[in-house]
Amino acid sequence: MNYLAIVVTFLSVTLITSALISLVGRSEWWFRIFDFPRVQIAMLGAVVVLLQVISYRGYWYELFLIPVLATVIVWEVSRIFPFTLFHKKEVASVGLSDDTPSISIMVSNVLMTNQCTGSLLDLVAEYEPDVLLTLETDQYWEDALAPLENTYTYVVRCPQDNLYGMHLYSKFELFNPTVEFLVEQNVPSIHTEVLLSSGQKIKLHCLHPAPPSPTENDTSIERDAELIMVAKLVSQQDVPVIVAGDLNDVAWSDTTLLFRKISGLLDPRIGRGLFNSFHADHWFLRWPLDHVFHSHEFGLVKIGRLHNIGSDHFPIFCQLRYMPNLESRDSPAPPDAQEVKLANEKLAQARNKPFNELV
Repeated sequence: MNYLAIVVTFLSVTLITSALISLVGRSEWWFRIFDFPRVQIAMLGAVVVLLQVISYRGYWYELFLIPVLATVIVWEVSRIFPFTLFHKKEVASVGLSDDTPSISIMVSNVLMTNQCTGSLLDLVAEYEPDVLLTLETDQYWEDALAPLENTYTYVVRCPQDNLYGMHLYSKFELFNPTVEFLVEQNVPSIHTEVLLSSGQKIKLHCLHPAPPSPTENDTSIERDAELIMVAKLVSQQDVPVIVAGDLNDVAWSDTTLLFRKISGLLDPRIGRGLFNSFHADHWFLRWPLDHVFHSHEFGLVKIGRLHNIGSDHFPIFCQLRYMPNLESRDSPAPPDAQEVKLANEKLAQARNKPFNELV
């Protein structure tokens, strides 16, 4: 066996194993981490299959590895396919109109240790979002962003020095804004009503749950529970809803899909692109962690990933137009009995963990 065959065989086994691990329904971070790099696994898999063919020597294991790895590629592509231009758009594209109001939102995880505050201020001045959600903002960032309050007169502040600070700046009036600690005592979320220019009120939920990782939570239990709690809350609300934030989960994961099924919210990226927001410094290791989901009363004016502000996340910009009578929209299928059971189990797991405060 030559060196190329050895390397190709090793890569094939590694990629196949990675895909199989992602299918295991465990919550430990070393299982859930393989939910993220599906694009990378598919791309590497395609290269390795080609190398398998080039280095083919007629061994029995090659006859096994090539079709199995090809199946892995098809599986990975099927998960990310909805976020390509070849898939039908879930949210209709619309233009601006004086007849119905719009709302533009910028979501920016600033990276708490990043001190390039001027870059974000310049970006806000350029795009002029109606609502700005900043994540990982501490007191330093709150002080640096204070000039925004001349324009954004409605502000919700929650500075923290643990990477989970959060600030909400709005040109639209906010009603009953609250900062909640839904699952973990030091991980906040913001929930408020927003009054659009037409007088229509909508609900806005801003989230940043902690990820499963070796440096934070050992499992995805806390993240999953927060997403499910908010999804259930949204499903009970009879007003237009937007959920925005860094969910520390990718758009194609089972957890995010379950969140969308329970909440009934739409993803404007479907049929338009991945809009990878993390990691800003590593072009090959990027995935969509920052999200804007919304109810069916909105059409999409524009969505985009903005340029780097010195953080490990790119800011995301999304402009929606309130159109309650908009047709030609699809909603995610409601959860089946097994998915409802899974959601309840995730909530029960979180309740059994110490130092949690579920509401």
